[in-house]
Amino acid sequence: MNTTKKTNAPNFDTVWAVLQEIAESQKETDRILKETAERQKETDRILSEKSMELNKKIGALTNLFGEIDERMLAPDLCDKFREFGFDFPRANPNVVINDRTNNISLEIDIMLENMDKAMLIEAKTELTSDRVAKHIERLGKMRKYADLRGYRQIFFGAVAGIVVTGETRDYALNQGLYLIEPAGDSFAIVPPVGEPKEW
Repeated sequence: MNTTKKTNAPNFDTVWAVLQEIAESQKETDRILKETAERQKETDRILSEKSMELNKKIGALTNLFGEIDERMLAPDLCDKFREFGFDFPRANPNVVINDRTNNISLEIDIMLENMDKAMLIEAKTELTSDRVAKHIERLGKMRKYADLRGYRQIFFGAVAGIVVTGETRDYALNQGLYLIEPAGDSFAIVPPVGEPKEW
């Protein structure tokens, strides 16, 4: 009588078949990883090209802003505001007021003026609602400074930007400010909603 127990241990052929399946599966995994790496390289190349394109466009916008800034300082800006009934013979860049006695300090990017009126302009590559709000504060400070000095000029405000969101645009125009923005090779002035605000 044979008392040997039968085991369900796998035989060599079964083990070999499983190893071959694992090897095939590893080859497929390697192939997929290789394809993924090649796709990633291509994606990186495309992203790099797009990044370079974007940097060139940003550079072009910055250059455009420089050109707009130069035009603002030239009589063109005074001429453009003439269409809105303003006669400004002077365009003054980078006006700085530092009244230490009354603790009033402000910088104005561009100030157009005549004896009766002045247009204070804030010019930024990217115009934001926060910058518009700060310009409104600046106009208030200018009014206070002028009153303390006995100046009777009426002040108006304008903001200029190359990159302006719809929200910022609406905010500026609804606050009684003029908006100066690129238009082709030049710039356009958009009047405020309703009457322009006076300070």
